[in-house]
Amino acid sequence: MQIYHWMRLGAISALLSITALADHGGNKNDNGNKGGNNSFDSAVVGSIPSTTIGGIASGGAPWTVAHGKASVSGTGKIALEVHGLLLTTGAPANLVGTVGPVMMVAASLVCGGSGGAVAASTEGVPLSTTGDAEIEATITVPPTCMAPVILVRVFNNAAATGSQLGPFIALTGFNMSAAKPEDGDGGDNE
Repeated sequence: MQIYHWMRLGAISALLSITALADHGGNKNDNGNKGGNNSFDSAVVGSIPSTTIGGIASGGAPWTVAHGKASVSGTGKIALEVHGLLLTTGAPANLVGTVGPVMMVAASLVCGGSGGAVAASTEGVPLSTTGDAEIEATITVPPTCMAPVILVRVFNNAAATGSQLGPFIALTGFNMSAAKPEDGDGGDNE
């Protein structure tokens, strides 16, 4: 089990390194025009405990995401969608497959990868009991954001303004163990 967590952490670290080199300039923007409105697009994966990215610690239990995607444009439009963001094996048994006490989430843009800093955050939105949430907001982005990471963070609406954002429970990246072979990929082991 411990090896699985280290493999996930390694995959996340590799993604952060690759992201700094990625060029999405040829992507089509939301209007279908070439040139790319989105500066960064990624899948979203669940977090593992004892991880810090941009000075923000992960939650104390592992999370999984059935499906998720996030993007942020150079103009600051951030879009995040998660489905099935739930506690997984390693959490207390009575909480596995639930959102536990988390009722709201927010998104934070980190520039500089795991050693970077939070550049901006959104307000909180509801997290359904099935782990679904959608964020569409505009944030202020710096002129340059190398190795961007979008964190999905616990949001406590009852906390004082300025202390509502908590640990992250999901983030942009990919999960090699959840990858499915693509058509024509020869995914079977003959």
